[in-house]
Amino acid sequence: MAKIGMTTSNMTTPRKPPTARSAARLGAVQALYQMDIATADLGETLAQFSSRVMGEDFEDGQCGEADFKHLREVVEGAVREQALIDPTVDKLLDKDWPLHRLNATLRAVLRAGAFEIMFKDNVPAKVVINEYVNVAGAFFDGEEQNFANAVLNNLARQRRPEEFAV
Repeated sequence: MAKIGMTTSNMTTPRKPPTARSAARLGAVQALYQMDIATADLGETLAQFSSRVMGEDFEDGQCGEADFKHLREVVEGAVREQALIDPTVDKLLDKDWPLHRLNATLRAVLRAGAFEIMFKDNVPAKVVINEYVNVAGAFFDGEEQNFANAVLNNLARQRRPEEFAV
């Protein structure tokens, strides 16, 4: 008999723990960065990340095992939709500092976060924002976290205003 609040799908296929999604987002940003800087191939990059996350802890083990399916969805989606993501994010930035002028890591954070906000309606926008602000914090100590928060928050409020209605 199912417990109150549990759906049948939750009982048969347990969700990955939140840390697995966090690790996936961190990995997705690293993969997008690698592809941006080294102009690495999508398939090759995903194969490298697959071997790093499958069966072993991601990076130093602090995030646990990454949800590779989510990592792959974010990376493939951000690459596939980049022609739409980049101009959308550019509209939120100062005209003198378009996306292509930003630090490559910050670009990767914004692209990954924008992809989830724009194309992954099953993930609450506030969760996406918080997760990518945390990812930015893994790479930066300064204002970049606040910057990522502001850009992704503005994008989310434009794309999903119903989630921010009081």
